[in-house]
Amino acid sequence: MTENNNNSQKKCSGKGKAMFAYGIIQLGSTVISAVALSAIALGFCSLQKEATFFNECVEEIKASGKSSAKAVRFCHGGK
Repeated sequence: MTENNNNSQKKCSGKGKAMFAYGIIQLGSTVISAVALSAIALGFCSLQKEATFFNECVEEIKASGKSSAKAVRFCHGGK
């Protein structure tokens, strides 16, 4: 009878290790996802600042009497 209990425990220990490895992999992928989402969010912040700067540039050039198309071209780096 004790031999059956020992065999059952040996079979379960292998499953336990597999489940532990699965948990670690799942946790690692969650951390990687969180870091990636943070990087994307920080990228949007800098994009918003760049867009604000571009809009201010266009408004300034339009105020000097040029058309919207010429102002956009100038702010993109054209002459």
